[in-house]
Amino acid sequence: MINYLIRRVIYSVLVLAGINLVTFFLFFSVNTPDDMARLQLGGKRVAAEAIQRWKAEHGYDKPLYFNPQAEGVGKLTNTVFVENSVGILRLDFGKTVEGRDIAWELGQRVGPTLAMATPVFIVTVGLSIVFALGLMLFRYSYLDTLGVVVLVVLMSISSLFFIITGQFVFGRLMAVMPLSGFSPPPGMFKFLVLPVVVYVLSQLGPDTRLYRTIFLEELGKDYVRTARAKGLSEIAILLRHVLRNSWIPIITSAGLLLPVLLVGAIVLESFFGIPGLGSFTIDGINNQDFSVVRAMVFFGSFVYVLTYLLTDFAYAWADPRVRLQ
Repeated sequence: MINYLIRRVIYSVLVLAGINLVTFFLFFSVNTPDDMARLQLGGKRVAAEAIQRWKAEHGYDKPLYFNPQAEGVGKLTNTVFVENSVGILRLDFGKTVEGRDIAWELGQRVGPTLAMATPVFIVTVGLSIVFALGLMLFRYSYLDTLGVVVLVVLMSISSLFFIITGQFVFGRLMAVMPLSGFSPPPGMFKFLVLPVVVYVLSQLGPDTRLYRTIFLEELGKDYVRTARAKGLSEIAILLRHVLRNSWIPIITSAGLLLPVLLVGAIVLESFFGIPGLGSFTIDGINNQDFSVVRAMVFFGSFVYVLTYLLTDFAYAWADPRVRLQ
C-alpha cells in the first residue's frame, strides 16, 4: 500500500510541474509581457519607456527562457520562466496590479468558498445516496419512474434558473434571506443558506441518477442473489452489500464533485456577492490581471490534483485489492 501511495504522490508532483509549464507557455509565450504591459497601460500607442518600466516593476524585464547576458547557470535561472515557475510551485503567486499579495488574497478568500462548498458536498453526496437507495427499494415501480422523471427535470434546468428563482422568492417576495452579501462567523449562516440550497438542487439530479444506475447494476450480481437466498431483507441487502460494494464508483463521483465545487463556484459567488475564489477570479479577468488569472489556473489545477490524490487514498481504504498494488 505504501508503494501505491508513494507512486500516486510522485505522479501528482509531475502533473503539477507539467501544468506549471503549460500555463507559463500560454500566459507568456502566446501573450508576451509587452502585450500585458500595453493592456495595463491603456492601448497600443504606449511609449517604449513606459512598457519597460512596467515590465521592470512586475519582474518581466528579463528574457523568458534563456538569458545570454548572464553567466554560467544564470543563463537558465536568471529568466522569467525560472523565477515565476519556482515561485508558483512554492505557492508564491506574486502581486496583483494593485500591489496586493495574491497568496494572502487566496488565504482570505478560500474561507468563504470552503464555507459554501463543504456543506454542499456533504449534503449532495449524502442525499444522493439516500434518494438512490430509496428508489432501489421501489425499483421498476411508478414511484421509481416518477423519481427518475424528477431527476431528469433537475438535470435539465440550468443553475441560473435556481439562482434567480431562489433570490426572487426567498429574497424579494418572502424577504426571509438576504439577496447577496457575506459576513464572518457566526453571521455568515444566513448568507450561505440560499447558495447552498441552490447548489445542492443543481447537483442532486445527475448525482442521484448516477448512484441509482450504480446500485441497479450491483443488484443484478450473483452475491445479491445469494444474499436473497439466505433470507436477508431488501434493506439489509442494500445497506450491507450493495452500498459497500459501490464505494469505488461513489468515491470517484464524489472526487469529481469536490474540485468542481471549489473552482466552479464563479457564477454562484458572483450572483450572491460572496468574496471567495470565484469572485477573485472574475475580478482578475475584469482587471486584465494576468498574475491573478494565472494564479487561479494553477490553484484550480492544484485543487484537482490534490482531490484526485485523496481519491486514490480513499480507494486504498475502500478496496483491499488496491492496497496490494
